[in-house]
Amino acid sequence: MPAIQLSVAERKTHRAEAHHLDPVVMIGNDGLTPAVLKETNAALNAHGLIKVRVLGDDREAREAMYQQLADELGAAPIQHIGKLLVLWRPKPKKVKAEDEERKAGPREFKVVKNSSRGGQRPEVKRVRVLGNQRLTTGGMVKKAKPKQKSVKKTRVD
Repeated sequence: MPAIQLSVAERKTHRAEAHHLDPVVMIGNDGLTPAVLKETNAALNAHGLIKVRVLGDDREAREAMYQQLADELGAAPIQHIGKLLVLWRPKPKKVKAEDEERKAGPREFKVVKNSSRGGQRPEVKRVRVLGNQRLTTGGMVKKAKPKQKSVKKTRVD
């Protein structure tokens, strides 16, 4: 997967956003291992914009790791300063699975009762209504009546 190419303005924006970030992945003396690639991929999926710290002293090796990370993970190289590498990749959209058996959860309502005397504040009550209950116009919570099974009388001729 090739690296994402960004314009100068987009790279500048991401560089500014990454300024306050802490490194989430550290590359040790072993270099780019499959475990490091897996963790970097997971961090890019979770955060989108990440910093990576490289512990080696060789600048050419760090530059090669930077390009290899960007190419293999399909990320955009944003910045390489010293031992810090900044990578960006758009976060994937999360797919939310819908459950057909799931029913509506409890709802909260605010019931306001005006005072019988004019100058006093109205009484405000928070009421939680469950799935099998309903709220009447007077602010009372009533249980729903169970559905009655219809019993049809059949004619015998």
